[in-house]
Amino acid sequence: MAASFNDMTVRQPRISVCMATHNGDRFIRRQLETILRQLSENDELIISDDSSTDHTVRIIESFSDSRIRLFPNQTFYSPTYNFEHALKQAQGEIIFLSDQDDEWVEGWVDTALRVLRDVSLVVCDADMIDAKGKVRTEPEAKIYLGIRRPGLLRNLYRNGYIGCCCAFRREVLEAALPFPDNLPWHDWWLGLTADMLFSTMFISDKMVRHRRHENNVSTTGEKSSCTLWQRVDMRLRVSLALAKLRITR
Repeated sequence: MAASFNDMTVRQPRISVCMATHNGDRFIRRQLETILRQLSENDELIISDDSSTDHTVRIIESFSDSRIRLFPNQTFYSPTYNFEHALKQAQGEIIFLSDQDDEWVEGWVDTALRVLRDVSLVVCDADMIDAKGKVRTEPEAKIYLGIRRPGLLRNLYRNGYIGCCCAFRREVLEAALPFPDNLPWHDWWLGLTADMLFSTMFISDKMVRHRRHENNVSTTGEKSSCTLWQRVDMRLRVSLALAKLRITR
């Protein structure tokens, strides 16, 4: 059993960074570089690759870094359940989520560890960048931290838990797994679980450079393409799953 994070006053807890990849060879090398330089030799970077047909796996393997645990040839065809697979492999006491095409700002790990001494999940802010790495400044290119804060109903209505900006204690992971069926977004479920059972904090530090380009899977910072009925149906299903989780806890 993992030691309590609150007891770790002498040593740094082991970190697991979980990444789900699919045809990400365009940007993944840069992202791996920004992550690995912030990890200690005892930490791990877990990558679950879902049916990539480009050079993603080859690039990952070229790092020859023992901290990388690669799980290729997955066939989920779903970023949500590909992330779940990566999370199930995590052995650390602190878990970070990472997208394949972003960049971590130096100090993200240290900042998250400091905040996680007091809460169970932290969400940082982020700059939004384009395919060339330039910070986007147009009004719609925002992560919207200013209107995001803890609150189960608030985040059930409008998800503020942006996965690439999240880090959390193992207790959140253990409560959130396994994911319910037909879950639309992994970060939404993890954030709502932490909101309901533990504690969360949103910080204004911009510790991630979140890349938006023509091939993004998520719609972070963009208007949802779901119909009204789809949005209502998703929230009803997630609400029922949360109620079941609360009862079983």
